[in-house]
Amino acid sequence: MGSQDAYYQLLYTQWGQKVFSNIAASEQQHMDAVALLLTRYNLPDPAAATATGVFQDPHVQELFNALMAQGQTSLIAALTVGATIEDLDIQDLQTRIAATDNADIALVFNELMKGSRNHMRAFISQLTKQGVTYTPQYITQAEFDAIINSPTETGAI
Repeated sequence: MGSQDAYYQLLYTQWGQKVFSNIAASEQQHMDAVALLLTRYNLPDPAAATATGVFQDPHVQELFNALMAQGQTSLIAALTVGATIEDLDIQDLQTRIAATDNADIALVFNELMKGSRNHMRAFISQLTKQGVTYTPQYITQAEFDAIINSPTETGAI
């Protein structure tokens, strides 16, 4: 989650679009929720010893760097990357929810997924205003359509 916060903060600075600052603040709440789980279950925080935008996993670092570079090219690219991040997050959270038998973790992950769906709606709304159509890359078109055609969800972290 930390990569999203850094990404959105940097793009807010560059593009001045409120959608980035709003979602960055929300992402901080998501990080706080995950930190509570790590503390509750005495798990190490993989981001504790790294600076913002620096990741131990080389694949995650490569993805973050590529998305940052793409998002800095234009506002439309930045909004598209925002939608892509949420698209990937939804898929990742679905996978992690299916793999856990811990009710606390499943509850937090389901709330995080609500937040990601809301964020996706915000990015798609902004892209639509720019005349751009987003095609999902990680979730199915049917899942994407269901998200976009449903109202903002409440209760999300």
